[in-house]
Amino acid sequence: IGAFSEVMLAEEKRTRKLVAIKCIPKKALEGKENSIENEIAVLHKIKHANIVSLEDIFESKSHLYLVMQLVSGGELFDRIVEKGFYTEKDASKLIQQILDAVKYLHDMGIVHRDLKPENLLYYSMDEESKIMISDFGLSKIEGSGSVMSTACGTPGYVAPEVLAQKPYSKAVDCWSIGVIAYILLCGYPPFYDENDAKLFEQILKAEYEFDSPYWDDISESAKDFIVHLMEKDPSQRYTCEQALQHPWIAGDTALDKNIHESVSAQIKKNFAKSKWKQAFNATAVVRHMRRLQLGTSQEGQTQSTLPSPCHGHLLLPEGDEEESCQYLNMSHLYLPLPVSLLIQNATVAVGMWPDLMHIHFRFGDIL
Repeated sequence: IGAFSEVMLAEEKRTRKLVAIKCIPKKALEGKENSIENEIAVLHKIKHANIVSLEDIFESKSHLYLVMQLVSGGELFDRIVEKGFYTEKDASKLIQQILDAVKYLHDMGIVHRDLKPENLLYYSMDEESKIMISDFGLSKIEGSGSVMSTACGTPGYVAPEVLAQKPYSKAVDCWSIGVIAYILLCGYPPFYDENDAKLFEQILKAEYEFDSPYWDDISESAKDFIVHLMEKDPSQRYTCEQALQHPWIAGDTALDKNIHESVSAQIKKNFAKSKWKQAFNATAVVRHMRRLQLGTSQEGQTQSTLPSPCHGHLLLPEGDEEESCQYLNMSHLYLPLPVSLLIQNATVAVGMWPDLMHIHFRFGDIL
């Protein structure tokens, strides 16, 4: 069951730091408590320069509030299209950052399971901005439960073993990175069919091509890199560590030739439903944190204003309760701001902040 969250741009009053606050209706989480617990557990555990961080958690009687690091540089595809100059080396640098972050996750025992361009955001509008990985709603901590076999992820980026309903591992993320690298170099996906069954058949067989003329100017090293990541057999597939050592990433085999015209044209053609086609074009974090994915998709409702306050202690603290369980007025901490401060003419509904309880939790007690 899918759930939708509204994201508010806010300013921390003490530091004047901008943050994004994900407001999740608890009604939308009924029956899916383990999913939000999992996302919070994952976010709470990780700290990496290329991963959107969870900074704080609050709750009211009806909502859960995740205070997230604000990333405002825009979506990956948007930036590529807007560039006037784009090369293999640019793509290589992007993939290197993604690999480094995902290697960190894997070393922590975390599998993202939903890596795709929509979950890759630029930290700022700066030309040299780093890329950030977001959306951990489908992530899994290895060893935290049963063997991973749940069919999840986004069609087109999901590994063959997932579609085959076989037990799988962190190798699924490496496959997805291979698909992303493929798209970054040509502007279209390696697998496509209007019919889902035929699409899945292509993926299960790992049937893809480096089509002419789109790949004519792409180096053999780049193609070799992709082939090693998009290997059907997960036991033979490159790990993040191996991929980081490939000459296309660690060496100087990535070409300097401008491929912007071809790649951007294909991105516009093949990803026409991307966010820049929508009338509302706010910051990347607001666009992409609006939807909290908790399994298979289902329509839900969002609130245009924040709910009334609650002082009930819903999550139990660890340690000294008097010391750790403090009731805080969130309006004393965060000031809601219009998104137009970041993107001209972009607006988002902003309600009055309620009194909220600051959460000190142990994951087994969430919700």
